[in-house]
Amino acid sequence: MHGEHADDGADQARDPVDDAATTRETLSRRGFVRLATATGLLLGMQLGRGERARAAPAQGTGESGAADALAPNAFVRITPDDLVTVIVKHHEMGQGTATGIATLVAEELDADWSRVRVEYAPSDPKLYNNLAWGPMQGTGGSSAMKAGFQQMREAGAAARALLVAAAAKQWKVPAREITIERGTLRHKSGKEARFGALASPAAKEPLPKDVKLKEPRDFRLIGKEQTRRVDSAAKCDGSAVYTMDVKLPGLLTAVIARPPTFSAKLVSFDAKAARAVPGVTDVVKVPEGVAVVAKGMWAALEGRKALKLSWDTKKDAGLSTEALLAQYKKQAKTRGARAVEHADTKAQLAKSKQVIEAVYELPFLAHATMEPMNCVAWLHDGKLETWAGHQVQTLDHQLAAEAAGLPLDKVELHTLISGGSFGRRANPWSDYVVEAVHVAKAIGGRAPVRVQRTREDDLRAGLYRPLYVHDVRAGLDAAGAITGWAHTIVGQSIQAGGPFEAMVKNGIDETSVEGVWPTQYGIPNMSVDLHSPKLPVRVLWWRSVGHTHTAFVIETMMDELATAAGKDPVAFRLALLGDKPRHAAVLKLAADKSGWGKPLPAGKARGVAVHESFDSVVAQVAEVSLTAQGKPRVERVTVAVDCGLAINPDVVRAQMEGGVGFALSAALYNEITIEHGHVKQSNFHDYRSLRIEDMPHVDVHIMASAAPPTGVGEPGVPPLAPAVANALFQLTGERVRRLPFARRAPKQA
Repeated sequence: MHGEHADDGADQARDPVDDAATTRETLSRRGFVRLATATGLLLGMQLGRGERARAAPAQGTGESGAADALAPNAFVRITPDDLVTVIVKHHEMGQGTATGIATLVAEELDADWSRVRVEYAPSDPKLYNNLAWGPMQGTGGSSAMKAGFQQMREAGAAARALLVAAAAKQWKVPAREITIERGTLRHKSGKEARFGALASPAAKEPLPKDVKLKEPRDFRLIGKEQTRRVDSAAKCDGSAVYTMDVKLPGLLTAVIARPPTFSAKLVSFDAKAARAVPGVTDVVKVPEGVAVVAKGMWAALEGRKALKLSWDTKKDAGLSTEALLAQYKKQAKTRGARAVEHADTKAQLAKSKQVIEAVYELPFLAHATMEPMNCVAWLHDGKLETWAGHQVQTLDHQLAAEAAGLPLDKVELHTLISGGSFGRRANPWSDYVVEAVHVAKAIGGRAPVRVQRTREDDLRAGLYRPLYVHDVRAGLDAAGAITGWAHTIVGQSIQAGGPFEAMVKNGIDETSVEGVWPTQYGIPNMSVDLHSPKLPVRVLWWRSVGHTHTAFVIETMMDELATAAGKDPVAFRLALLGDKPRHAAVLKLAADKSGWGKPLPAGKARGVAVHESFDSVVAQVAEVSLTAQGKPRVERVTVAVDCGLAINPDVVRAQMEGGVGFALSAALYNEITIEHGHVKQSNFHDYRSLRIEDMPHVDVHIMASAAPPTGVGEPGVPPLAPAVANALFQLTGERVRRLPFARRAPKQA
């Protein structure tokens, strides 16, 4: 979710949102707050000084078990069995957030990493709000480490202080003489104790008013390589619980027959044959379509096949990708809402020695998560419980309560890990959660029900990265310097028509233009305008949001201008990054490590791109060849990243590697195409994901930094496609201006 934009730090300690109307109002003005530079003690801002906000007791423990634990705040629980449990308020979807949060807490505790466990927090925005957003609990915008860096360390430091105080009292020694190493407290007298032995007495100590954090030179876990991921073992041995793994008494499974086009309306349905399928228990109409409920997935699918449905699809008859592209190209030649306007743009372009003009086409993209959307809903005893990969708990909580017709305090969310999101699970409608509640309600709450989407359901239901067209005109003078830049973008607004509507200012959705404006380059006389057509296709952020398309356009145009100016692409960029030392350093590092400027064997070429997103800067150099069929093969990608302090370097590398693979899938193959309102793609055979043999070798180089951490989940995506496209030009002499590359079969120049 795109959550880096904000007001100031004033909202960080607000009370939780009390009702759905307040939530919508809060969202409409985007109450996401940028982490203040001078944060102070965020633990105090979060919990209130002197207030002991205990972490939730471990599942299955009673009050007595909780009473024996040290739980000084909402994030840490230390039990007599010597386990340190870190309560993770964010959603773990493979990006390593749980490991990062646990590392921050364990560092200040000096915990034994082998005794650290994680649990996922309940929905409670007062205790667990994302400090980068304001009074909301959720994950997105690559914000978890950035927003939690200070707060999580303070949570660990507070627990440490209580353990030391308890030991000092028991041993009758000064607290300053006690040291901690790997979960053991020691005194020079020879006395020592593990955390578990001191948990109960430490819980009786008064909370410290202030805590002292470690100096970076004293870090034992942060920035080190030995901290294995906390979720790997469970994922490897099958004990990790996903939504598909939830087991409840009498649990039923449901699938929904959904509209075949985006505006289709259900005219009628005949459920007689569906109800006759063995195992089918219910066929019910819900706002999303017709749900078939059964004792298992196979029966539900067979029941759905047996439904006789009549849909009115006339409204979408003229909706097609090619027609939209033609419409967008026409709009791109007209003036739109201005993101930035320089009075001299037109005049400077008119007198330029060269003007490069290009039109770019970028398709609708699906998220195609490995685990399709699903949710378990259980209405019982006057309350609702849900189990799902809840990425934005506050939204899911509010909208589930609305769908059930229950107050918030009668709704309990269980956040589970998920098999990917890339933005899909963080949507303003909480669609996969709400539909499960609708089905549970439609069967009268008779049993818990898991609504499970198939891959086909997911790919064809919308919530895509929007289709975009960019029209760019850029000029050069006789010395090869940029004189002016006119840029028009056409594409649906992600924020319009929903709770984020108020963030569209003067016709500009910042998520449509970010990466173009504001620009990382010192481009003179730049004007950028935007058209945001309205379509029945619902759109959503997709991993790296606006940067998914803007980086491709800016970075391929930069290469084109460098070629026209007769300059090296790296040197051309560096000249425009004079006031951006981070960008320049990252670009130089990637170029150096890739061997930029050194000759390659015949049939190979390099391309480069650098881009800032989510406060991190990533440069990539792609080494590309062509197959015998003339299609691109990416053999190596060199990545340099400045993400501030790398809390878990291995996680940073994994996210850069994963970003390369994810972006390469989109660059080579991915597009959602529409004909007469119908989505043509349905599964991985025609919405292809990168195969292992297609994955290039990836070298990741992390810039050393003592600055606070910034995002890593998304910034590895934007530079890949332009770097590959720029390498292809070196091989073929042809510019790539339409993605995916699979649409073209270039030949060796």
